[in-house]
Amino acid sequence: MARLGENQYGKAEIRVMKVDRDRPEHVLHDLTVGVALAGDMAAVHLVGDNSAVLPTDTQKNTVHAFAREHGVGEVEDFAELLARHFVDTQQAVHRATVSIDEHPWERLADHSFARTGRETRTTTVTYDGDRTRVRSGLRDLVLLSSTGSEFQGFATDRYTTLPETDDRILCTSVEARWRCAEPPADWRTSYDGVRAALVTAFADTYSRSLQQTLYAMGTRVVETCPGVEEVRLRLPNRHHILVDLGPFGLANPGEVFHVDDRPYGLIEGTVLADGALPDDWADDWASGGVW
Repeated sequence: MARLGENQYGKAEIRVMKVDRDRPEHVLHDLTVGVALAGDMAAVHLVGDNSAVLPTDTQKNTVHAFAREHGVGEVEDFAELLARHFVDTQQAVHRATVSIDEHPWERLADHSFARTGRETRTTTVTYDGDRTRVRSGLRDLVLLSSTGSEFQGFATDRYTTLPETDDRILCTSVEARWRCAEPPADWRTSYDGVRAALVTAFADTYSRSLQQTLYAMGTRVVETCPGVEEVRLRLPNRHHILVDLGPFGLANPGEVFHVDDRPYGLIEGTVLADGALPDDWADDWASGGVW
């Protein structure tokens, strides 16, 4: 006998631009929003009964309407407002997960902007009618150290061809997610503090491996950012390979590199504050996969 397992449905990649016009300097909120709803949805799967299904088009409309009625403000607050709405107004919905990417813009004038190359701020908020879980984060924060990194003394076998090095370029595109014991007084200030801790730790650490750098970055976050008790990091190693210029009669004293975008090493890890218990991130599949 087949049986229905864990399931959800929702609207993915809802694009919305909210312009705050209540001051001479306009403020942009450029968002990509994802909604995922779960609950008493067996009937629609088993017999095609749609009576418990809130159309995904309605979910999209709700995001747009809430941006106008309530404003966006901080993405954590906006995501929680939406998640609570779907659970509190739909009897069949027992859990709502709202994920938001906020895309940054650089101000050129009072109402002119340029899209920046900075990282993307993220959040995922889950509400089940009883408890709210907020995970703040960022991705595509590209960091590079042109020296101060080595990789040697590693395990080898008959298939190993990688040479040891005592000086290499270390480059990664940081994806980070973190949770606070309690909601901070100011989400923006909290975000800026975590970002600064990640960047500073990367720059300050003499790296013997990307794993060591990951732990140093996570440690700096939980030790210096008030309220943060867990941070999860995903660091792809953007390999820079020294080019052999010998065939052209040229020396290459660590100046010219081939940037190899794939395949790449992928280092992942979690760092906890002293005394903090690891969170159950099992429902992260609702927002794009567990990591």
